[in-house]
Amino acid sequence: MAGFVLMDSVYREIRAAVAADFGELDRFITGRLASRVPLVENIGHYIVSAGGKRLRPVLVLLAARACGIDGQRHIPLAAAVEFIHTATLLHDDVVDMSDLRRGRPTVNAQWDNPSSVLVGDFIYSRAFQVLVQLGDMRVMDIMADTTNRIAEGEVLQLIYKRETHPGERAYMRIIESKTAILFQAAAACAAVLAGADPPTEKALACYGMHLGNSFQLIDDVLDYAGDSSEMGKNIGDDLAEGKPTLPLIYALREGGKAVSALIRRSLATKAVDRTLLQEVIAAVSSSGALDYTRNLAEKEATKARAALEGLPPSEYLDHLHGMLDFSLQRNT
Repeated sequence: MAGFVLMDSVYREIRAAVAADFGELDRFITGRLASRVPLVENIGHYIVSAGGKRLRPVLVLLAARACGIDGQRHIPLAAAVEFIHTATLLHDDVVDMSDLRRGRPTVNAQWDNPSSVLVGDFIYSRAFQVLVQLGDMRVMDIMADTTNRIAEGEVLQLIYKRETHPGERAYMRIIESKTAILFQAAAACAAVLAGADPPTEKALACYGMHLGNSFQLIDDVLDYAGDSSEMGKNIGDDLAEGKPTLPLIYALREGGKAVSALIRRSLATKAVDRTLLQEVIAAVSSSGALDYTRNLAEKEATKARAALEGLPPSEYLDHLHGMLDFSLQRNT
């Protein structure tokens, strides 16, 4: 527990470094959730008030400051990134039939599926309204490609749902498209708005991709080894939804015949009961899958650190490294 408290402290220090920017970001997000339709505004504020660490917009703030940005143009960019992430969560929760996120009922559970999908569409489109107002075609190009890749990743994950012969390569392709691509875009676009040179933009894009991979790998570990009360969601959700994440893929491959048969049975069962769920979680944990996944996350973080080597020293660069520490050692 002490290590987790320390990691929370690390993230508080990261947020403190961009506290003024973060305050502006909060005000900007609240203002841009305004709508002529009360339901849209109610759901928008419900999502924002649920909290969350806002890692992706914080990454925008840090990367822009690390590149010496002049002015406040990175604030709307950070908001747009958060809007895109929020829209994907709304859609994901409908696809996955999730009922809990950040310790509260999901929008689809609190309202209904159509409301969740349509407000997700509103927030997506609001993100691009914000990006258009920034007036930078390079940023628009990156973000348009990014949202397209995210959609592809979601479909790819759907294709592999309950797949009993998933591969590690396919898994990495899914998490790069679903998760890491938005981290990559956040860092790269921050560099563009700051007027950084192409090598710096490329370095930050590389950093963002590997940070995102590391983050998702740890997320998949926590689905088996986390604490539901701290995470604000149910442990084993990915397994119950039939998603073959890396811990499951490794256990299928290396856990032996009995473990493999148990996992295949769970993947073939559309309504996994709590007893079967606990059996699979225990089998995955004992197979060495969680250590394997953590080790891969550390390798991704090492690649991300290497990408930062050419950036000039600053407190913001230090906190970009801190984001990696937090990503690896967090418990939520």
